[in-house]
Amino acid sequence: MKFGHFAVAAAEGAILAHSLRLPDGTFKKGRTLSAADIASLATAGFETVVAARLEAEDVAEDEAATRIASAARGDNTTFAAAFTGRCNLYSEVRGVAVIDTARLAAINALHEAVTIATLPPFEAVELKQMVATVKIIPFAAPEAAVAAAEALASQDAPLVRVAPYHAKSVGLVMTQLPGTKASVLDNTVRTVRARLDRLDATLVAETRVDHDETAIADAVAAQVAAGRDLVLVSGASAVVDRGDVVPMGIEAAGGTIEHFGMPVDPGNLLLLGHVDRDEKSVPVIGMPGCARSPKLNGFDWVLQRLAADLPVTRADVMAMGAGGLLKEISTRPQPRDHESTAKSAPRIAAIVLAAGQSRRMGALNKLLADIDGAPMVRGVVETVRASKADPVLVVTGHQPDEVRAALAGLDVTFAHNADFADGLSTSLRCGLAALTDSIDGALVCLGDMPRVETALLDRMIAAFDPLEGRAICVPVTGGKRGKRGNPVLWGAQFFDQIGGVSGDVGARHLIGEYAESVCEIKTDDAAVLTDIDTPEALAAYRAQRRA
Repeated sequence: MKFGHFAVAAAEGAILAHSLRLPDGTFKKGRTLSAADIASLATAGFETVVAARLEAEDVAEDEAATRIASAARGDNTTFAAAFTGRCNLYSEVRGVAVIDTARLAAINALHEAVTIATLPPFEAVELKQMVATVKIIPFAAPEAAVAAAEALASQDAPLVRVAPYHAKSVGLVMTQLPGTKASVLDNTVRTVRARLDRLDATLVAETRVDHDETAIADAVAAQVAAGRDLVLVSGASAVVDRGDVVPMGIEAAGGTIEHFGMPVDPGNLLLLGHVDRDEKSVPVIGMPGCARSPKLNGFDWVLQRLAADLPVTRADVMAMGAGGLLKEISTRPQPRDHESTAKSAPRIAAIVLAAGQSRRMGALNKLLADIDGAPMVRGVVETVRASKADPVLVVTGHQPDEVRAALAGLDVTFAHNADFADGLSTSLRCGLAALTDSIDGALVCLGDMPRVETALLDRMIAAFDPLEGRAICVPVTGGKRGKRGNPVLWGAQFFDQIGGVSGDVGARHLIGEYAESVCEIKTDDAAVLTDIDTPEALAAYRAQRRA
């Protein structure tokens, strides 16, 4: 890749490295300069630009990021469309992130243009949480580096996967000494149950016995005989040695103590063992005293792995020291005291506007017009439903029963706009009002634009990032400056303003008012400009489909 100052006259095809403000608009960083752009720059008085020009051995940033992410993704992960050289991997389940750190380091050492960042290994993840991001340092990477990264990322096993939680039945044995309060044991039960619920495991039985080896042995053996997948033992007094009461009781039940102690604080006094029964090894954990508290501790790290059917050995426990200082100190409050900062895929809803009266089409409701054997609106909604947008909301108005019938069987929700005759703005308002507060953005689609493809919708969703100034995403195609089309993806911060629009207009004026938040998605497809609202347009589209 060649990078530096280019004479404007020789910069066609180069990628702009820094945004430039022109009298009638802005050319943003990453724009591939066209002949029309060169003319505009020259007219505006620019003699040189800082840009990058890809060479034969270079792979463009989005293609490179997509290739590496595809090779890196393993079980229960998915990746979004790449944008600005970034491709994010997300979890498809709740579980534990499994990362091959040695190969990750090797990939990041290949070339400075190729980077992968992941969550810490064995981090608990939620559904749709980001687990990794591939970023190509602008604007391309050498083919050799991309190919080498692909090979490493897929070698033997994928680089990143998520081990899902599996339903587990758990038995709890608690010991008591003279003077032990029942309320303390009751609280332990509540805390344990809450921990297990988060891991899709179930506390099916709890037993309270004297703090005695024989009593512990009998209780543990009974839980194992009852078919528990995991047995937890909470001692009334902390375990201080392998020869203490709790470990001796586990051994007396036929168990084996694999390890005592862990380099995680809180959690130092965890005991790891197992009891074999019917060719099955049942884990038995002696809980550290801190496990009575709901706050994160070393017990959670072991419990999460076991819930995801990941083995926990002595070596695994002793490797937990790096990052194992969890104890709160006054100068370093812990993240667990605050709202989670885990980055998840933005929740983007799609609103399909299907309420119009179709006046220009004549007697026919254009949304119900047959295209390839199905109503036009059904094809549009199927395209949207196939995208990353979820949920998909259809706003009805004119002939609502017929529109609903046309969409029978599709996984969508409906909102009826009783004021549809008052114009497009009422349908926008109706659709936004039907969304929940958890939605980060809304992709506003028109029911009469059947040529728009799912891939474009996913590119728009991938581009959406309000923190990076991309809160309004709009497709652009054709012309000297490019024409902005539909659909448009709006960040939730604009919903109130959109809801205040009136008449038979949308919210496109806000694009001009908030230019700093606009991200233009380049496409060569004129579909984003093409709606079908006359008999002539419908006939032309049908003829094109038959050709």
